[in-house]
Amino acid sequence: MGALADLSRKISDCTICAEHLPLGPRPVLQVSESAKILIAGQAPGRLVHQSGKPFDDKSGERLRDWLGVSAEQFYDPNLFAIVPMGFCFPGTGKSGDLPPRPECGATWHDQLFELTDKIELKILIGAYALDYHLGERQSKTLTQTVKRWPEFMPNSLPLPHPSPRNNIWLKKNEWFEKDVIPALRKRVREVLAEVLI
Repeated sequence: MGALADLSRKISDCTICAEHLPLGPRPVLQVSESAKILIAGQAPGRLVHQSGKPFDDKSGERLRDWLGVSAEQFYDPNLFAIVPMGFCFPGTGKSGDLPPRPECGATWHDQLFELTDKIELKILIGAYALDYHLGERQSKTLTQTVKRWPEFMPNSLPLPHPSPRNNIWLKKNEWFEKDVIPALRKRVREVLAEVLI
């Protein structure tokens, strides 16, 4: 068994923060040594917790549309690594899902990303992914960071969350679908060109 497969199995068996999880632990991720694109999200929602399949909800439908890929391509671990900042559903708060549990990042992320060295494009979804992957390179707000998207290309692209909860944000920021989405689709096609021929 390879190092990444072994680590993935350990993550899948993780119960470090079980006492804090209202539905119990069910880590959700998708990785392989050959993945070219990383989807770095926040944490699984309730529906994803139930299915055990990342982005198996309305957010995932919108994300795949933004990327310009099919579900079959998206769920091919040789193309896409899907690594949320929290691997388990954290529960629901007053304004949506709770933040990802910090134990995941502290325990697993550094060693996981050391083993996924074929990644050519990191798609960073939401504030928690930006904090980890961009750190001090990001602006004060997610919107300001996303507006600076050309600065992070061709290796990274910050995105808002594709959740239907963000419909108002998308209406207020029409430049996003006009400018960012075409550039995202173009870069995804470039990265996957050899694989998808």
